[in-house]
Amino acid sequence: MPRKLRFFVPGAPVHVVQRGNSKADIFFADLDYLEYLRCLKQAADSDGSEIHAYALMTNHVHLLLSPQRVDSVGRLFQAIGRHYVRYINQTYQRSGGLWEGRYKCSVIDSSQYLLSCMRYIEMNPVRAKMVSHPGDYRWTSYAANALGVSNAIVQPHVEYESLGHTTVERNSAYRELFADVFDADALPAIRAALQTGTPLGNDRFKAQIEAALQVKVGHARRGRPVKPSQR
Repeated sequence: MPRKLRFFVPGAPVHVVQRGNSKADIFFADLDYLEYLRCLKQAADSDGSEIHAYALMTNHVHLLLSPQRVDSVGRLFQAIGRHYVRYINQTYQRSGGLWEGRYKCSVIDSSQYLLSCMRYIEMNPVRAKMVSHPGDYRWTSYAANALGVSNAIVQPHVEYESLGHTTVERNSAYRELFADVFDADALPAIRAALQTGTPLGNDRFKAQIEAALQVKVGHARRGRPVKPSQR
């Protein structure tokens, strides 16, 4: 079966997930998370991507980023793969691959889903029952986006900046988003788009992506809900 075509449009945010091989762990100590973040920062700066949100889980990572070029996402993950996998293999005296196949991704309509996707990513540790509050987990962008903690990796998106005129106002408004129950339609829509690689947005947004790329992008398939393990 041919690989599903990926869709990237410069400036359009992309939700990306990459998992460990056979869902095995990819982080084993605090230094591993720090090294991944170093690799991520270096790759984003080099390959033209702005990181808006992230969550580093024990066996997978979530990123929300805006690529500045069509090839930015691919180049970013190639760079991380080269450096981080070599670091893990050398540190733990192992060999072979670390990742499970290709990363999954979905272009998202920023005006409709960007803040929901940020919240979805930063709530991963809570859904995984690792912590009771997103602020209790160290390895996400929540502290930067909700608390104003300095983070050289995170670049605010214009939709996030529209939450307030000052950093304090934006932090406060963003925190309030976490007080509400997740929209009943947003959660399955984010998961379905990610699993199928189709754009996350309404028909108008999908038509805009098709016009920009001159290809059919399809729609997220309907069927059984995504299992909780597929966060």
